[in-house]
Amino acid sequence: MQDKFFLKKRLKSSIILFVVLLVTYGAIIMTEFSLIKGLASIPKAFEWGVTNFFPTTKSLERLPNILNKLFETILVSIGATTVAAIFALAFAIMGSATTRVNSFLSGMARGFATLFRNIDIAVWSMILLFTFGQSALTGFFALFFVSFGFLTRAFIEVIDEASGSSVEALQATGAPYLTTIFQSVIPASLPMMLSWVLFVAETNIRSATLIGILTGTGIGFAFDLYYKSMNYNAASLVVIVIVLTILLIEYISNYVRRVIL
Repeated sequence: MQDKFFLKKRLKSSIILFVVLLVTYGAIIMTEFSLIKGLASIPKAFEWGVTNFFPTTKSLERLPNILNKLFETILVSIGATTVAAIFALAFAIMGSATTRVNSFLSGMARGFATLFRNIDIAVWSMILLFTFGQSALTGFFALFFVSFGFLTRAFIEVIDEASGSSVEALQATGAPYLTTIFQSVIPASLPMMLSWVLFVAETNIRSATLIGILTGTGIGFAFDLYYKSMNYNAASLVVIVIVLTILLIEYISNYVRRVIL
């Protein structure tokens, strides 16, 4: 009986492996990919990068404009994260098994979280383009929707893990619902919630760079504009500024996490 089980499991694994290899082969045929040509093109690609993709004195003149676009991107990202965190906290309290008011509201909160979290941010941007066009508002709502879904799910898990026993203790004493929330749930969950908010803010700043190409705003649009106009020196300056900003934000975020956790 056990041999049949392992044989059946091995057969399923073999079929899955065969399907994966078949799909991979089909992708190679469709894209006309050649490993030999790819490896042979590396030296030329490196040579092109060295000769074209570096800032010059002329491209440095565009630095103030690039920094303004970067500042816009950071503001939109942090704004979307902050607003999403506020809404996510309210929905997480409704959705948590520890603090839910009733099953209907809990299911609704979890459903919204699943919907907004599982639709990719690029898809949200394309959907919102039909309504708001190429504007900072499109990027803001795209970041907000994804952040809201992710943070709601994360906050629900944090509340369930961090405040279960303390909530039961307050409820046993007959404490009102709002007292339980503000004196037990939020204080116990706040450090981990802040850590998740910082993580989402980091992610949003990276995502906003790509979203800017679609929405025509921020640092992403600056890169797209310089790259398509073949101003590779200015485009490389944008990339350097983005990398340095991400490293700085990650350093600040890690420092804040060490302080609050």
